[in-house]
Amino acid sequence: MPEQLNKKQSSRPAWFSQLKKYGHSDARNAIWQLFDSLIPYLMIWGLMIYLVKAGYSYWLTLGCTVIAAMFLIRIFIIFHDCCHSSFFRSNRINKLVGYLTGVLTFTPFEVWRKSHLKHHMSAGDLDRRGVGDVWTMTLDEYRNASWQKRLGYRLYRNPLLMFGLGPVYIFLLGNRFPERKANRTERISVHITNAALLAIFLIALLTIGWKTYLLIQLPVILIAAAMGIWLFYVQHQFENAYWARHEQWDPIKAALQGSSYYKLPKILQWFTGNIGLHHIHHIRPAIPNYHLQKCYDEMPVFQRVTPLTLRSSLRSIRLKLWDEQRQKMVGFRAAKNT
Repeated sequence: MPEQLNKKQSSRPAWFSQLKKYGHSDARNAIWQLFDSLIPYLMIWGLMIYLVKAGYSYWLTLGCTVIAAMFLIRIFIIFHDCCHSSFFRSNRINKLVGYLTGVLTFTPFEVWRKSHLKHHMSAGDLDRRGVGDVWTMTLDEYRNASWQKRLGYRLYRNPLLMFGLGPVYIFLLGNRFPERKANRTERISVHITNAALLAIFLIALLTIGWKTYLLIQLPVILIAAAMGIWLFYVQHQFENAYWARHEQWDPIKAALQGSSYYKLPKILQWFTGNIGLHHIHHIRPAIPNYHLQKCYDEMPVFQRVTPLTLRSSLRSIRLKLWDEQRQKMVGFRAAKNT
């Protein structure tokens, strides 16, 4: 295995070394991003509390929850960078900010960090699927699977379940319990996050009331979670994505061809913390989100990647299986063709 990794590292293109200059954390940018994300988020929370308590139409509050959810996505990107130890130079500060933003996003820091780093090590590798990614079966695997497994896969891939019930389960229930194989650090992370969430709920109970808290918190976290899962989905689930068996797997191709460039309108790019430049992020995860656009602007190799737009990304909903023969994602209809 070490020889194989060294071989893959030695095959890096000449331009790869240029990425190093973008992989340095900047405290000024990081602190400013904390301010322009957390302060507006808390201010909107204050406004929503006022609207509920003053008896205004709940539709006004729901409108505000959408805006708050957008800021929560931006906060999750900060959490994400902290998991990569790229937001600040100090690992200790990254961990502290990661835990705090993890509480706001209902996500235990150490657990998500571990699964996400595994995702980066195996994205696009057909022989190392299953950790931190979207369950993806090949066309042949689906054809040869039992009817129970095919049914389970179809339910998992159903948009209403994936982007509806999925966020409810993951963020409200799944993240509350450590996995059986979790180590001590991961278990403590789950318990700390749960304790902090319980403390917030108790404070809300004694101040604004549990009903007001739930009327605000539930739609905010669920809207943000649904949008976040959609972003994660389109980052690797598109027609000409990259998948390969481990022996042929190339991390550079997996990043450039298997991670999308999701070209969003500028306002959405800001709220999503440049995560649409996912091909760059997978090439070098150490680049903090606030340097991704600069890297894209200055390195032509990344500009040659065909972007996904909001309209074209919607087509990925119908893509369910990886066709190893045609090297593309296909829908369930392809499984009926022999």
